[in-house]
Amino acid sequence: MDAPAGRTAGRKTAAHAGPKLNAISWLALALMTTSSVASLRAAPTMAVYGLACVFLYLVPAIVFLLPTSLVSAELASGWSGGVYRWVAEGLSKPLGFLAVWCQFAMTIFYYPSLLAYVASTFAYVINPDLASQGLYTAIVIVVTYWLGVFVSSRGTKTVAGLSSWGLVIGTLVPGLILIVLGAVFLGQGNPSAAPMNSGHILPPWTGLASLVLIVNNFLSYSGMEMNAVHVSSLRKPAKEFPKAMFLATGLVLLIFILPALAISWVVPSSSLSLTAGVMQAFDAFFAYFNVTWLTPILGLMLIAAALGGMLTWLAGPSKGLLAISREEGYLPPFFQKLNKHGVQQNILVTQGFVTTGIALLYAFIPDVSSAYWILSVITTQVYLIVYLLMFVAALRLRRNKPDHPRGFRAPMLPVLCVVGFVASAAAMIIGFVPPSQYGSGSLISYLFIVGGGLVIVGLLIPYLFLRFRKPSWKRPDTEWKAGVGTVTEGEAQA
Repeated sequence: MDAPAGRTAGRKTAAHAGPKLNAISWLALALMTTSSVASLRAAPTMAVYGLACVFLYLVPAIVFLLPTSLVSAELASGWSGGVYRWVAEGLSKPLGFLAVWCQFAMTIFYYPSLLAYVASTFAYVINPDLASQGLYTAIVIVVTYWLGVFVSSRGTKTVAGLSSWGLVIGTLVPGLILIVLGAVFLGQGNPSAAPMNSGHILPPWTGLASLVLIVNNFLSYSGMEMNAVHVSSLRKPAKEFPKAMFLATGLVLLIFILPALAISWVVPSSSLSLTAGVMQAFDAFFAYFNVTWLTPILGLMLIAAALGGMLTWLAGPSKGLLAISREEGYLPPFFQKLNKHGVQQNILVTQGFVTTGIALLYAFIPDVSSAYWILSVITTQVYLIVYLLMFVAALRLRRNKPDHPRGFRAPMLPVLCVVGFVASAAAMIIGFVPPSQYGSGSLISYLFIVGGGLVIVGLLIPYLFLRFRKPSWKRPDTEWKAGVGTVTEGEAQA
């Protein structure tokens, strides 16, 4: 049956509106996606499971990564403006604010966990014994974050180059070295620290706690909705975007799985640190091959990549939140002010005080790995709200606005949305179950911290902003809508 005339015209408008001046290849998009998603930071978390990490990476890739990629591609090809516009058009503007808030708020917990990884890695450069010291970790988090705020508040553009090289310097090269050393290590007849036979393909079932670490993989795969904005730059979006996503998925899986396996070959799970596991593996391999002098070099490479990623993310989500808030009046004027460099310094500084408070968790929780895990779970829980809203909005937009021009239509969108929504909801529920790595900590305290973080940061704070906002908070600015960020006279501040 022929498509309705309006729908056909809409498709032509979106997908065939003449030559694309800034067209990119599907291969370039696949590599861009890989660089923004793949990282070695999560490898120790899955290395605990040995061969079963393959299963624990594949499951969220199928039920979360692919639905997220394809659904967000359709939304991005039809509605510019990111997740706020998608949810606002599909559901409501307040829920759109909730989505963009959660996209920003997850960074409140993301930075402490990322910088804990930096602290543990740096410890192997100066003194490996510091890697398990909570006070040292807290100090590094606080100092590094505030230095990042200072750099970002200056409006510097140097972070772009550091981030671009981060994939090569801090991910691809160390990952390849880790895999090669691991293969040589096993090839010389050394036994693997983790069993590599068919009996260990699935993780041992000891209740829900045995599968809790899969939740962290949802965060590892998050961010695909940001790359979907490039779908309109493809020459043939309907054919090329799925190819790009399948290739990116394969590359991401290789980068995640192979280094995790290499770590499990040389570091026993009982002594594996969730923050310093990568450096533990390098340390063990370099000691075996008598090249221990390489350990600090690899450590500095990993640190450079992590810091580049932090600086790139530091101002990005908050700038998106600011732009929406100025247009709709979601945040008080204090948070909307810009400094003389056009940077939302008040938001960054306020976030810094909260981050400092969260960093103290590392000083008061004896086990650094437990604190790292708790913050990773809260980060995931808050971010999953974004995806729950996105999948529902996509369904409603396909049903209520079927003729709206789209450059790409996700195949079996209802199925993708249902699978993605159920997977996200299940991950959120499982996140409340303490993992075995949490040790003998109190279940009540774990639920209080994780549940409190989710409710307060992900729901209560945005509700209060919406509840008490005033018409005078609206400060629409054409230049900010365009993403220029020019400071208007009278609002610049040192």
